[in-house]
Amino acid sequence: MNIVVREDLKSYIEPLTPDEHDALERSLLAEGCRDALVLWGDVLVDGHNRYGLCRKHGLPFDTVQNPRFQSIEDVHLWMIDQHLGRRSVSDYQRGVLALRKKEIVAAREAAAKAAKKEAHLRAEVLGQAEPLDPIGGEPVAAAEPPLRSREEVAKAARLSPTQVTMIEKIQKQAAPEVVAALRAGTISLNAAAAVASLPVEQQVAAASAGKDELKQAAKRVREATKKPREEASQRPTTEVQALQDRVAELTAENEYLRGQVAELQARLAN
Repeated sequence: MNIVVREDLKSYIEPLTPDEHDALERSLLAEGCRDALVLWGDVLVDGHNRYGLCRKHGLPFDTVQNPRFQSIEDVHLWMIDQHLGRRSVSDYQRGVLALRKKEIVAAREAAAKAAKKEAHLRAEVLGQAEPLDPIGGEPVAAAEPPLRSREEVAKAARLSPTQVTMIEKIQKQAAPEVVAALRAGTISLNAAAAVASLPVEQQVAAASAGKDELKQAAKRVREATKKPREEASQRPTTEVQALQDRVAELTAENEYLRGQVAELQARLAN
């Protein structure tokens, strides 16, 4: 069978590290390819690394079709769900995958609404009581539950909402060099999000300087962010203290005036 390897699917998921690739190669040589490669027609969906190694060493392998695939979006969602369930996937990559899933599901939901609206308009034009099926009449895949909120994305990725926020920031602001350092495990998710606050040229310089400089850059960003927060948190305390001092001053003055009134009343009584 002629198996087609699509580069967009091959690169859709985080590639194996060299160590992981070597471990997979040793496993295949020792035990063979135990799990079937998943296909969509003749397109390879799951098992790209195993397929390449099996061809390299002339090892036999099985294939299986997934009958649920009706579009490339179905393939992407299946790939995402498969990798979200794997322990070896990093927190960052799980967050990226969950955010991708959110985008795909949202786009499909919007397309379904547009198709339904079009069907109703066609029904009105043709004077039909019930709208026709969407153009093409192809079966619609089971709807995925939407991931509308950051909390829902976090749950799908087994992360906290704060971690998802950091991943979104990294995706939008981080230089490729910082993302590469994060994927390589050079810096933590928290540190990468902090460094992503810097101008791109400073991010690149820090990443080029190595692990220690990246950590120092993250520390400087946190300290610079922390100082205004501390000043803001101290401001209300200062204002409250000033009010408390004023209340104490007025109380003392009031007590003094009461004493003066009492003394005056005593003189008048005599």
